[in-house]
Amino acid sequence: MSRKPSTETPAAPLPPGAGAPPAPGGPRRWWAAYKTEALLFLVGFAVLASFSSQRFLRQSAAPHFVYQAQSWLEGRLDVDPEVLPNLEDWACVRVREGKKVRCEGRLLPGDRWYVSFPSFPAVVMLPFVALHGYQFNDTSFGVVTGALALVSFYVLLRFLSRRGESSRSPHENLALALLLGFGTLFFSCAIRGEVWFSAEVMGVALTCLYVRNAVGANRPVLAGLFFSMATLTRTPLLFAGLFFVLEALCPGPDRREQLRTLARNWKPAARKLGLFALGAAPLASLAAAYNLYRFGRLGEFGHAFLYNNRVNLDIDRHGLFNLAYLGRNLEAAFFKLPQVSWNPLRLGYDPHGLTLLLTLPLLVFLVIPKSRPRLHLPLWLTVAVCALPGLFYQNTGYMQFGFRFSLDYTPYLLVLFAVGGWSLRHRAVLAAVALGVLVNFWGAVAFRGYTELVRNW
Repeated sequence: MSRKPSTETPAAPLPPGAGAPPAPGGPRRWWAAYKTEALLFLVGFAVLASFSSQRFLRQSAAPHFVYQAQSWLEGRLDVDPEVLPNLEDWACVRVREGKKVRCEGRLLPGDRWYVSFPSFPAVVMLPFVALHGYQFNDTSFGVVTGALALVSFYVLLRFLSRRGESSRSPHENLALALLLGFGTLFFSCAIRGEVWFSAEVMGVALTCLYVRNAVGANRPVLAGLFFSMATLTRTPLLFAGLFFVLEALCPGPDRREQLRTLARNWKPAARKLGLFALGAAPLASLAAAYNLYRFGRLGEFGHAFLYNNRVNLDIDRHGLFNLAYLGRNLEAAFFKLPQVSWNPLRLGYDPHGLTLLLTLPLLVFLVIPKSRPRLHLPLWLTVAVCALPGLFYQNTGYMQFGFRFSLDYTPYLLVLFAVGGWSLRHRAVLAAVALGVLVNFWGAVAFRGYTELVRNW
């Protein structure tokens, strides 16, 4: 049975016993409608779990979100210092003369410990941590999240095709979803758990859901909700709000004329922006209040309070973001090359970064697109504003394979390729795809991060 075209997001299945009983043939009808999505999830899960290997069966060495969720369940907003699994990238807050400052020197009984990252992943983990406690496996959870992210990206691409924003066929959309999974840095990030990579992977999934609802600004409340979820997973995604603003104010193609008419007819755009803000407000308000309680500032997520961290000297000297960091971040993103040793023959990588021209070779085709459709400009502007925080940040992403901060805008880059007109059968495109898969296969196999170094796996 063929699937009926629809621009609506599939409703979540009802729990057993809820609502009306399923119609005869319901499972078959569901399978006919969502067979591709189900198979994509299963394939993504199987491959990611296989490459996760022994990590899949164990909690990672940096399960910060698990500890945050368990602390909430125990009725406390900080994390019990007696149970911390390590001291890597935790925020420690001390009150001195009524002011919250970073812990320095000998630890004191009144010091408070927090996760130094936005906390939405801990919210998602809450029901699972309620069942398993501190032992919840964040690695296998990340693999499941990764497989769901591939499905979310496929649903986004299919939606764009149905709207006429993209001319890709269902098979091409499926191929691009698989490319996201196994031909980008997503591959090596989705198989290892750990606080830094878990957030990147969940951020990709939430970005796809946000863009799906933001295109055309037709679902402003849902777009605002998913936008807040994404931002509270990866803070640079705050800048992705520009995409919705552009879709609400001047969706194109004649943007100049639309901007001129806004003075006369501003209410529809204002209504969409208001509904978007309404969707984002609940989680944003809770996060701001939580930040104020923990760190004394609405927009502080904890990195200014990192305990005994190698980056503190730079942060104290230049702050979290500064032009002084641009050179090393550009090098990590675009100029770092594999390390080749000839005697003995060995191929290595720099844990500070690896050029995107190797980890995402399709970038070349985005610079010379075959076509520039309506979404071309808003997508590029969104990529630009999302990339800026990572380029001016005090940290390159170390330790990593590739420049992992690029995952914040990788979905937008792949959507740009999808609408850019290049055929997936073009020999040069096939060569770039093959190179990307090969390089990221290497990353999935070779990358040794915090888990391996701490636990010697």
